[in-house]
Amino acid sequence: MHINAPTPTGFANRVDSALALLHDAAGLAPAVFSTSFGAEDMVVLDLIRQSRLDIAIVTLDTGRLPEQTYSLMHQVQERYGPCFETLHPDPQELSRLVQSNGVNGFYSSVENRKACCSVRKIKPLARALWGKRAWVTGLRAQQAATRSALQPREYDLVYCLEKFNPLFDWTDAQVWEYLRANTVPYNALHDQGYPSIGCAPCTRAITRGEEPRAGRWWWEAGGTKECGLHRSPRGTIPIRELA
Repeated sequence: MHINAPTPTGFANRVDSALALLHDAAGLAPAVFSTSFGAEDMVVLDLIRQSRLDIAIVTLDTGRLPEQTYSLMHQVQERYGPCFETLHPDPQELSRLVQSNGVNGFYSSVENRKACCSVRKIKPLARALWGKRAWVTGLRAQQAATRSALQPREYDLVYCLEKFNPLFDWTDAQVWEYLRANTVPYNALHDQGYPSIGCAPCTRAITRGEEPRAGRWWWEAGGTKECGLHRSPRGTIPIRELA
């Protein structure tokens, strides 16, 4: 593929490096890319589709996504065709969670919030990753302190497969340079101060000086701003028990 608008040589090299990692992931088929349709995820999705790589694309519809995210999902279908599978929480598990903790029980405690993320995100993703050999993400080291040591490729001990992070060393500016150069659609909330977008009740805009993920679960004091999809193996549940 090519960048539609002229770009510096260094940036073109970043694109080539990302494509090389994606080709490596595709070579380990079955491979899957999990997307929440954030800015960096849209870069990865565009690279996969433009290069016609054998990488399945899945997204998690938690049932609590912002309307802007659903709108972007429609735009993606219009531009790229029916290119992704939408995963949903198990209805019975979700019903038990709501009955036990309430519709908005995640505000009550970190434990309740993690339980909600588990039912709505982690377990559906585990089912999607079952039997796959490669997992592609849009993670970047610059996104958060918890991701500063991110590698381009690593073996995921939780999900027991190779994990590829083709944009691991990209900056915010490079992500947006790519999106604009290739007129790639993106979530309208990014223009409203949302660098990181999750479920509607769990995401807010950030103010100048705040870290990119400060708008996620903002009511929680301290701790890491992660839902559990991308975890270290210590203290986690093997995929065979989640699937």
